[in-house]
Amino acid sequence: MERGEKNPKGGRISMILPKREDALHKAQLFRLLTEILDSPISQSLYFKGGTAAAMAGSLDRFSLDLDFDLKRGVNKIIIDKNLKLIFKNLGYELKSQSKKTLFYVVKYEAAKNLRNTIKLSIFENQPKTNLYEPLYLKEIDRLCLIQTEGTMFANKLVALTDRYKKRRVIAGRDLYDIHYFFLQGYRYSEVIIKERTGKLPQKYFQELISFIEKKISEKIISQDLSFLLPYKKFISIRKVIKKETVMFLKDEIKRLLV
Repeated sequence: MERGEKNPKGGRISMILPKREDALHKAQLFRLLTEILDSPISQSLYFKGGTAAAMAGSLDRFSLDLDFDLKRGVNKIIIDKNLKLIFKNLGYELKSQSKKTLFYVVKYEAAKNLRNTIKLSIFENQPKTNLYEPLYLKEIDRLCLIQTEGTMFANKLVALTDRYKKRRVIAGRDLYDIHYFFLQGYRYSEVIIKERTGKLPQKYFQELISFIEKKISEKIISQDLSFLLPYKKFISIRKVIKKETVMFLKDEIKRLLV
């Protein structure tokens, strides 16, 4: 199935809303994204991550944040100034900002006990082998530059172990996305895996299998996915996601060795 096509059961795949109380967050997320895509910096940013995949019709879960790759050679000061102007125009409070990178946490008005912050990350030094394409985002009626499906899949395969190596963090959503991409029959970019890990995919997949089996518990899966999926889907997927992902990776190793 191509990006933007209807799924076999009818209806367009887009970012789901598992809980009604997250409607405001989804609206605010889309408002911020729309303003960024309408701004002069849009041609310097490449949309990526879970929100990008969901809005492109490549993923079936909710996502909370906005992630972009930064075009090489672009002045970060210009990006920073434009983003802060956007935050101001939307009435957002800048709660925190990294001194070294383009990372922001903004706060919007919301009722007590409801989600009220958005994390915005813009990454430098992305893999040289990343590929991007223009894509129309129907939900917000905007065109954007976005990672290709193969680029998203490859980076997601590496992200699961990379987060842990750099920050000692394990994201259950990374496992879910890998599992979902395999289920959909998506292809990944082998050259990105080689560039990011320094290993052939089959060698890295052996490492990834070991990591999943040793490090990922049902608690980690539940903590991250319980609010990103409808309840019934979450209950059913948490029982099989770990063993099925390992199975897919083992099958992939066999194919690569033929």
